[in-house]
Amino acid sequence: MKRGLRFYWNILIMILAFGSWLGVFFFGNGSLLQNGFGALRYFTLQSNIFAGAVAVAWLVSAGKSEDGRASDLVEKFKYVAAASVGLTMMTVLFFLGPIYGYPSMFSGFNLPMHLLTPLLAILEVIFLSDFRYTRKDNHLVIIPPLMYGIGYLINNLVNGMGEWPETNDWYFFFHWGYPVGVLIYVVLMVVTWSIGLAMRKLQRR
Repeated sequence: MKRGLRFYWNILIMILAFGSWLGVFFFGNGSLLQNGFGALRYFTLQSNIFAGAVAVAWLVSAGKSEDGRASDLVEKFKYVAAASVGLTMMTVLFFLGPIYGYPSMFSGFNLPMHLLTPLLAILEVIFLSDFRYTRKDNHLVIIPPLMYGIGYLINNLVNGMGEWPETNDWYFFFHWGYPVGVLIYVVLMVVTWSIGLAMRKLQRR
């Protein structure tokens, strides 16, 4: 029963993740400075698309196996993707929400991107996955925000922060200076690692 539920669970994640991006692409989103392909610069969209792609990979891998289980590699990607969209949710709840307002952060296509997809991905890892994640797997979850942070920093250093609304610092992480921005990224990676740890501990219970 759990495997059957997980099958539909992943279809829902796939629909929400890709549907929200397609919605932003074709109809725009008032809370984003850029729409269309330009919206892909946001970690929010990148993490959601990542979660959607991993959901597709899980469906394919589980569908091909005789016992209905996905490969270990896909399960590890599931874990990393859940932590990534979990970071998106936490950033909205505790950082962007207070700045831009929660109604804006959870309106329209923001609702699946900022809340529904992250919750589904996290709950799947905790309650539906039979894979047992290790401490080494926990370290993998910081790779997506680390890569994004390096690219974000390089873009601002090379091209400059610019002025609103034509800014490369669209998350305002460097608004208080580069040292503070780097510190914020360190905190975000710690948060992501902590999300991975929490999922791993809760799953074992």
